[in-house]
Amino acid sequence: MNTAPELLSEHACFGGVQRFYQHTARSIGLPMKYSVFLPPQIVIDDAGGKVPALIYLAGLTCNEETFMTKAGAQRLAATLGLALIAPDTSPRGANVPGESDGWDMGLGAGFYLDAVQAPWSKNYRMETYITSELLPLLSATLPLHAGRTGIFGHSMGGHGALTLALRHPTLFKSVSAFAPICAPSQCPWGRKAFGGYLGADESAWAAHDATALMARLDTAPYPGGILIDQGLADKFLEEQLQPHLFEAACAQAGQPLTLRRHAGYDHGYYFIATFMADHLKHHARQLAA
Repeated sequence: MNTAPELLSEHACFGGVQRFYQHTARSIGLPMKYSVFLPPQIVIDDAGGKVPALIYLAGLTCNEETFMTKAGAQRLAATLGLALIAPDTSPRGANVPGESDGWDMGLGAGFYLDAVQAPWSKNYRMETYITSELLPLLSATLPLHAGRTGIFGHSMGGHGALTLALRHPTLFKSVSAFAPICAPSQCPWGRKAFGGYLGADESAWAAHDATALMARLDTAPYPGGILIDQGLADKFLEEQLQPHLFEAACAQAGQPLTLRRHAGYDHGYYFIATFMADHLKHHARQLAA
């Protein structure tokens, strides 16, 4: 199966270049799209220097374009010399019965895990796709420093960033999140998705729940700290996001956490764009070490 990426489009951006790719993903069994911003440091560097990379995982209903068009991250990333990568949020074209029936499971809602329940298990394998296929593909085809990769995300993608970082600490040197689903085993979004993708045995859900994962630890996996921003006007805060649970688990494990709560900010990209610079600087510091 051909996995070489196809360049779909390319745009000059803040001295660097914004690209959109598609490739046939072995782990998914379908074409997958992803976007890449390359900073000017590698676009103009004839010596072939490599830069750190920051993976962004988007939230429910989003795709590989959402972050690049709405978050306003490229300007500072160009200055900091950070590459930005955003994969799609789920497989497309799997034709699983019911995958378009709701916005919180199925299309645009892969939850960054590997489904084990039929009919989802054939194609909905987002964790393996990102960690075992996309990351090696990026390192093989772009001038990225494989040992200096960070991960962050929003909402469902914040859940993905936290859980993938905790499950694969050797792959990611830094982690942060905007309004993440912190305890999916304990909220309606997570319980619906986990029940469908992972099955009725709730003991298996903890392996994909950031709060449960952190609660198992007695040492800090990210001693440089985790950054989370949360809007207090977010309508999903109390029922779906529950950052206080992750905060307590971090305190128990001795994991440094900066959890910032912002009055007046909601769940959308105006909120994300407001605090994006702080997240990019957070990652740049840790990826430079």
